Amino acid sequence: MNGFRKGLFASILAIAFPLAQADAAGSTFDGAWNVRIASSSETCGNGATVAIGISNGQIASSSAAVTASGRVADAGAINVTLSTGIKHAVGFGRLSATSGSGTWRGALCSGTWTAERM
Repeated sequence: MNGFRKGLFASILAIAFPLAQADAAGSTFDGAWNVRIASSSETCGNGATVAIGISNGQIASSSAAVTASGRVADAGAINVTLSTGIKHAVGFGRLSATSGSGTWRGALCSGTWTAERM
């Protein structure tokens, strides 16, 4: 390896290593959350609650009926996708240490959501 390639490789490692350590340390938002989903349309239903888990900023569902995926940024911005059967919804919003809120949109419906840490 010539000097330039060695220097580039060392720089990439120096940048990537602290980032890997930060991810391994966990996220402020890690844990179990209850998410209440609301819609203003009667045909879309109202009042569903979904349990999700967050680990190292990654979102996963705590329910076999609903699949959740997405990510929470260090500052609390959240982007999540919920799926059940052929239905999908995408949500955006913000979490704080103990709660959160935002909006969601599916193929035919939209609404708001609120979250509480369990």
